[in-house]
Amino acid sequence: MYELLDILGTMAFAVSGALTAMNKKLDPFGVFIIAFVTSVGGGTLRDILIGRTPVGWMLNLNYVYVIILGYFLAVVFRKKLDRFRTSMFLFDTIGLGVFTLIGLEKGMETSLHPVICIALGTMTACFGGVIRDILCNEIPVIFRKEIYATICIVGGIFFFAMKGLNVPKDILYLLTSVLIIGIRLMAVIFHWSLPALERK
Repeated sequence: MYELLDILGTMAFAVSGALTAMNKKLDPFGVFIIAFVTSVGGGTLRDILIGRTPVGWMLNLNYVYVIILGYFLAVVFRKKLDRFRTSMFLFDTIGLGVFTLIGLEKGMETSLHPVICIALGTMTACFGGVIRDILCNEIPVIFRKEIYATICIVGGIFFFAMKGLNVPKDILYLLTSVLIIGIRLMAVIFHWSLPALERK
């Protein structure tokens, strides 16, 4: 199930990246590049920082195949996909929870401090979107009012708190992902946001 959600999250980010690029009227190659960096950008940066090279997607070509499939689905069904924004949002939200857990796990495998693990989890989940937005000449969503990266941080803190209580690993992963997904859904439904800091 864990690997399946990872693949679904990768697919969702590939499609969302491609749709964003097409909205910016990029050519087919540009659309593919944006889809690719959205999917693996965060994980690539994480792996480089912890010295895990070659990076994950270079060792497992299934991720590349999934991204290519997501790219073609977005291009072929781009008009119909606009009708399924809710579904895409749900997949994106699932990806957020799963990729946060992957970053936490990679940090723990390297015996890093929990604070650094939380940072890696947040980076894994969010920085593909940061790179996408920068390349598309947008202010990254995590730097705006929308609650996004904050959810990953909360999930990471919850993860280590429950881990300290010796919660079984499978249950720990389930609870953490449900928390992240739940907060993300409520943030959108109830329009939760962080206040913008303005220069007086």
